[in-house]
Amino acid sequence: MTADNSLTESKLVAALKAGEAVAYEQMVREYGGRMQAVAERLLCNHADAQEAVQDAFLSAFRSLDKFDGRSQLSTWLHRIVVNAALMKARSMRRHPERSIDDLLPAFQADGHHASAISRWTRTGLVATGQNETKELIRSKIESLPESYRNVLILRDIEELDTETVAVMLELSPGAVKVRLHRARQALRTLLEPVFGESAK
Repeated sequence: MTADNSLTESKLVAALKAGEAVAYEQMVREYGGRMQAVAERLLCNHADAQEAVQDAFLSAFRSLDKFDGRSQLSTWLHRIVVNAALMKARSMRRHPERSIDDLLPAFQADGHHASAISRWTRTGLVATGQNETKELIRSKIESLPESYRNVLILRDIEELDTETVAVMLELSPGAVKVRLHRARQALRTLLEPVFGESAK
């Protein structure tokens, strides 16, 4: 972030703390789109994500006095919207989560893979095109069981560290690492028909 941008942000924060309406409008305009995208990745639903973003902004407005400027405003808001989306997901959870076991590789008694693991090629990527590939990957991530999907999104897409994800999901760091590993394996299984050698 440049000095000018940093100054702009510091002025924005000062105006927000002073209760200036134009500052609230600017914050929603500048950060609302990115916050919506984060919430949609976690909730897989536009309307639910909008509600989570509204909750996040309300939470941010109430907590402005706690923002000390040691992190960027965008980073602070990112954490708030992630927490809001996770809270909404917990409140909507009505059915037991489906098992991820069917998407994990099988192993023989000696520890070797039960079936050969193919190398991935770029053939599928070239065939579908970049935008279609992104949409395909997004849809496969959405099809993962929620507890694994959330870990994958927070670690690999939102790029939060293991300890932060553990706190947000109320897990131990070890459990986060296990779920992330299993989520990556399951995602590979889902994408194998497109990117594996057999897809040539």
